[in-house]
Amino acid sequence: MGVKIFELVPKTELELTALSGKRLAIDTSLFLYQFLATIRQPDGSPLTDSKGRVTSHLIGLFSRTTKLLQMGIKPCFVLDGKPPVLKKAEQARRAELKTEAEAKYHVAVEKDDVEGMRKYAARSIRLTKDMIAEAVKLIEALGLPVVQGTGEGEAQAAYLARQGDVWAAASQDADSLVFGAPRLVRNLAITGRKKKPGQLAYINVRPELIELKNVLGALKLDQDQLIALAMLVGTDYDIGGIKGIGPKKAFKLVTEHAHDFKTLFDAVQWSASFDVGWQEVFDLFKHPAVNKEYTLKWSMPNAKAVTSLLVDEHDFSAERVEKSLNDMFKTAEHKQQQGLASFF
Repeated sequence: MGVKIFELVPKTELELTALSGKRLAIDTSLFLYQFLATIRQPDGSPLTDSKGRVTSHLIGLFSRTTKLLQMGIKPCFVLDGKPPVLKKAEQARRAELKTEAEAKYHVAVEKDDVEGMRKYAARSIRLTKDMIAEAVKLIEALGLPVVQGTGEGEAQAAYLARQGDVWAAASQDADSLVFGAPRLVRNLAITGRKKKPGQLAYINVRPELIELKNVLGALKLDQDQLIALAMLVGTDYDIGGIKGIGPKKAFKLVTEHAHDFKTLFDAVQWSASFDVGWQEVFDLFKHPAVNKEYTLKWSMPNAKAVTSLLVDEHDFSAERVEKSLNDMFKTAEHKQQQGLASFF
């Protein structure tokens, strides 16, 4: 679900070239979900190999990651660990929505309703453990680091950014900011033309940079108040937030109560909406579980391993894979000739 506060935060559009030389911690699950949602056949079904195995996530991951590398961007990929107990309700909600979408998809198939098939197929996306394992195999074959989070992937990415080990966290959700990431880059996976939901029109999507210091400065809040604001609007740990409170009203309430959070959450009758205390949700953002023992190392891609996985195992075009790899190697060679030996 993510925290819905983007209408309040200042953001800057970027070209991918502006991120050249930057290390970015990517929320892997969300990255893969975006590819599963967008790389589909006309009826909404995902792309598959000759054995019927879904390949949409691998197609997007390979294509996008090699482009990022050609731009001089240095991604590392963060994996979710064990989700907090408080997220079980959100996970159950998502599973129920997917099950409902699957049922509606089958009805659309029976009616030969292509538009319905496309809509409900996208809503019933499931990212399996096998898909994630294959994605990790490809990421490592490309010479890129993978960090296993202890808890939420976005919390782990935010931690890497706070430590200065990466320049920014890359995700679509504002959660990274609430977890304290100093910078958030959005739209890294979907830059380009994007169809408007339910319309024939398209919009141009460009990367966006959101800096936490600018957010807090514009709102005149500190990090603790930003957490409280997010909780009022709703997070994965308090689904839907407080009824009737949107971002603007939440901002007004937080500003009025300053740091008297007990009075704030008593005033909005938090206990009447949720069984869990507000302090517990607050602490999940303030002190998230993170892995502090990790190594970030970028190395030259293993072309043989990439080809084996994509071409031999999943029927990718050998020519296209070879071209993407060659383009990437040429970029690396050019960067090194410029004296940027740390490109890998």
